[in-house]
Amino acid sequence: MDDHIEEKVAFGAPGMEPRWTRGAKDAVGTAYSTSSKVWYTLAGGCITEIYYPTIDTPQVRDVQFLVSDGETFCDEERRHMCADIDHVAEAALGYDVVSRDRSGRYTLKKTVLGDPHQNCLLVRTELLPSPQFKDKLRLFVLAAPHMGIGGWHNNAEVHEFKGRRFLVAHKDGFWMAIGATIPFLKCSVGYVGASDGWTDIKDDYAMDWEFESAPDGNVAMTGQFDLSHGTEFTMGIAFGRTLHSAVTSLINSICAPFDRVLTNFITQWARTAKRFDLIKNGLKPHNAHLFEHSVNLLLASEDKTYPGAMIASPAIPWGEDKGDDELGGYHLVWTRDMVNSASALLAVGDLGTPLRALIYLAVSQRDDGGFYQNFWINGDPYWHGVQLDEVSFPIVLAWRLWKANALNQFDPYPLVKRAAGYVIREGPYSPQERWEEAGGYSPSTLAISIAALVCAADFMSARGEPELATFVLQYADFLEQHVERWTVTTEGSLLPGIPTHYIRINPANLANGFIDENPNTGTLRMANQEPGTQYDYPSKDVVDAGFLELVRYGIRAAGSRLMEDSLRVIDAVLKVDTPQGPAWHRYNHDGFGQRDDGGSYNYWGVGRVWPLLTGERGHYELAAGRDAELYHDTMANFSHGVGLLPEQVWDSPSLPKKHIEFGGPTGAAIPLMWAHAEYLKLSRSIEDGRVFDLIEPVSDRYQSASYNPEPLEIWKLNRQIRSVPANTKVRLLASAPFQLHWSAENWATVNDSPSTKTDLGVHYVDVVIAGDPHDPLRFTFYWTAESRWEGKDYELAVEARPVEAGRKAAHGVQ
Repeated sequence: MDDHIEEKVAFGAPGMEPRWTRGAKDAVGTAYSTSSKVWYTLAGGCITEIYYPTIDTPQVRDVQFLVSDGETFCDEERRHMCADIDHVAEAALGYDVVSRDRSGRYTLKKTVLGDPHQNCLLVRTELLPSPQFKDKLRLFVLAAPHMGIGGWHNNAEVHEFKGRRFLVAHKDGFWMAIGATIPFLKCSVGYVGASDGWTDIKDDYAMDWEFESAPDGNVAMTGQFDLSHGTEFTMGIAFGRTLHSAVTSLINSICAPFDRVLTNFITQWARTAKRFDLIKNGLKPHNAHLFEHSVNLLLASEDKTYPGAMIASPAIPWGEDKGDDELGGYHLVWTRDMVNSASALLAVGDLGTPLRALIYLAVSQRDDGGFYQNFWINGDPYWHGVQLDEVSFPIVLAWRLWKANALNQFDPYPLVKRAAGYVIREGPYSPQERWEEAGGYSPSTLAISIAALVCAADFMSARGEPELATFVLQYADFLEQHVERWTVTTEGSLLPGIPTHYIRINPANLANGFIDENPNTGTLRMANQEPGTQYDYPSKDVVDAGFLELVRYGIRAAGSRLMEDSLRVIDAVLKVDTPQGPAWHRYNHDGFGQRDDGGSYNYWGVGRVWPLLTGERGHYELAAGRDAELYHDTMANFSHGVGLLPEQVWDSPSLPKKHIEFGGPTGAAIPLMWAHAEYLKLSRSIEDGRVFDLIEPVSDRYQSASYNPEPLEIWKLNRQIRSVPANTKVRLLASAPFQLHWSAENWATVNDSPSTKTDLGVHYVDVVIAGDPHDPLRFTFYWTAESRWEGKDYELAVEARPVEAGRKAAHGVQ
């Protein structure tokens, strides 16, 4: 093709510091076909991030239209127009957008959809002037490329092919081309804040600059459409790994009859309708719409190059304040969010997507059995934190698919064994809980860990490994026996009259080499706090609703005194009654959210209420035999745009100057796929009259009257406890073979016990502490593989210990 002309290079390099656009979206779109590897979002009627060739790679900040009369005004879509958005058909992820000038001078209509067979976003556009502005309006497109997930080092150019000009951007092997079925009257590229089109046009309402090259900077591209060819046309934004590829895709797309492309697009998305039939007929119209849209959003969150990879959200929370130094946003894989999304699709009868997700996780699993905190679609880590719940969730997904007879020929057993081994070796302390900000013993992390280990043991029994299954079940029982001991305070002061309740997390602080597991004594350092304010709080007085996960999976029954008292505490401390319905904060003193003045969260803020927590409460109410419809309706009321559930909503009086309303969305991520997954599962749970996530082997074990496990304590190098009750089995665990050199009689008699190997990377020795309290258990290790003594003696005091009040209450003892 013809080269661009090098003569007119824009001034003002490299441009102002780049920023992304806001995280609150009105719509998310893509073609159903896997041959189209383009995703996009809409906000305020404007096209915002466009992703290519994978769903974790935004290439564009935004693309929007400008309308001017050339004399008195120039309007920008995002700031000056009021937009209405609707689906092109049912829940298909393509949109009709009608943007209106507030003064009534024109209407701008768009139909935005991904070409089902090209890497191209199509925008059928029609500008409708009012009579007094007929033949007077000018229409421009303004695009801000952030190629390769970044605003710096972009290159923008004007190219010509066969007499037609195109706007082109490229960086690091990614190319983008913009053109239309009508020609550009003028084209220009420049540096943002200096020589870009908006800076040019806002000065005198006309496009005066026509630069043809803007290399290596934060760039923008502008084109004025030649409306003498008509005010209705189709614009294309195409991508490729070469200039030739991008331009070829662009021309193929815009030359195809748009109505035919639209028909193909709608027909393809109609294939998902079979997933709607399971539940939607029993839903209210508003709820049914959210149900349908949630299904398709979750399907759209799966990548088309890496099957099964599902991101948390196609959004960068508070992106308007984030630049190239924060590339991740939420367009990454978190196994917790991903398994929730896959499980929700399983709840609506989709067996294929969850299996692809499981296979993707099996390939992404580390050799040690763990998973990175989050990672790019190709498996490369972004954050390296350790969260035991993210290791446990894939086990549960594997079990659900096994029980649904949906594994086909895939064998998840290696994943299950490696993950179970990791949970046993590295736990019970989790360096991060599900809110990713604190380490310790968390009720929600413990809940999914216990459930996962029971599921793993079920696999092991079915595979003819009963000894291994027993070992894993015993560790699950150890966790279950300690849930209240670790996570229930008896000295809470948040609500008068209720000192005993679950806490958010027990930090289990280390003191003199020993771990302090008393939930009444810990100090929790809070993240995201305003500089100069308090950071440390007694952990007994920091609460969240994570303990409800114990009921979700069947470890505890709903309705016990401890559960209900804990609910009273979180309702008193965390609940907000919004115009849409009840919602809850994650925990008290949360700093992750919009600031009180409406400003963006930027390393500190004020935590706001989360719609997904309304869904979690609905699941508990259903398990308790109460009505869950209020919570189901409230989630639907929180939906934004065409049916997107926010990560957070504003829980304070409205701020009209900031366009923030009580109960409305904030600048956090919209949509949050985890919230949509929770909504789908709550829909299914209400339909069935039981919690969809309930795991029968878990509830059958821990809610059985015959459940009476042998008292067991675990000692590990990463859990050096000080004492054990008499009449308890002590299991000493390590990741390498050893011989335990020990005495229960102050070294008067000595025992040497070789460790037992398991197929989980765990070695252990059991010592039974019989009788009444007596001399401490003293021991050391000889590491047989290294022929090395530990060089340090350890001891465990043996004492009487009463049954904790918290655990009595958990099992219905008053």
